Amino acid sequence: MEFNNILANEYEKGIRRTLPSYDAMLRLIQTFYRSILPEHADILIVGAGSGNEILQLAEGNPHWAFTGIDPSEPMLNIAKERLQSLPNDLSFYQGTMLDTHLPTIKFDAASCVLVLHFIRGYEAKLSTLKEIAHHLKPGAPFVLVSKYGQPGSIETELQFDLWRSYWLQHTKLSVPDVMEMEKSIRALSFMPEEDILTLLQEAGFIKPSRFFTTTLFGGWVCFKEEH
Repeated sequence: MEFNNILANEYEKGIRRTLPSYDAMLRLIQTFYRSILPEHADILIVGAGSGNEILQLAEGNPHWAFTGIDPSEPMLNIAKERLQSLPNDLSFYQGTMLDTHLPTIKFDAASCVLVLHFIRGYEAKLSTLKEIAHHLKPGAPFVLVSKYGQPGSIETELQFDLWRSYWLQHTKLSVPDVMEMEKSIRALSFMPEEDILTLLQEAGFIKPSRFFTTTLFGGWVCFKEEH
C-alpha cells in the first residue's frame, strides 16, 4: 500500500473507523510504558505514520525521546509538522527496519503498531522483528499491534461480518464500496495468533501477553530477552 499525500491525510479519519478503539489502544500502550520506563527513555517507533502514537506517548512524558521510522515520506512530513511543538527530542527516518541505518544506541523500548500485516511472508516479518530486537536493550518492553486471524475460519469470518456491518452502519459508503475495501483488507498478510507468538519468540522476545483485541486486530506486549 502506497501512502501518498491524499491517503496520508485520509488516514486520520479512516483508522478510527477501521479500528474503533484506536485511541484507547494508544492510551493502553502509554500506560504500559509508563509502568516500566524511567523518566528519561529512548523509544523506537516502527511505523511512525502521521505521528498519532508519538503524540499520545509524549503527553506527560517530556523527557522521552522518540525515533520514528516509516517508509512513507508524506506520512512523515505530516508527523513532523504535527509534532514540532513538542518538547521531546524527535528523530525521523524514511524507510523500513531492513533498509534504514538507525543510530547505534540501544533503545529502552519499541513499538510496531499496525505494520506487520503489510509485510509479506513469514521470513520478512521475522527479519523485521529480529532487527527491532537488535536495537533494544536487554529486557526492554516491546509492543506489537497487527491484524490477525485465519481468513476462512469461523472466528475470523464472524469478525469480518462485524467489521462489514460497522462500516455500513456508521459511514455513508455503499455496499459495493465496502465490499471493494474488504477485498483490499483480505489481501493483507494475516497470521493466526499462535504464529505471531512464535514469531516473537524466534525474534528474541519473551513473556508475550495480549492486551488488546478489536475485531480483526490484536495487540501484544512482551520484552526483549535478557541475554
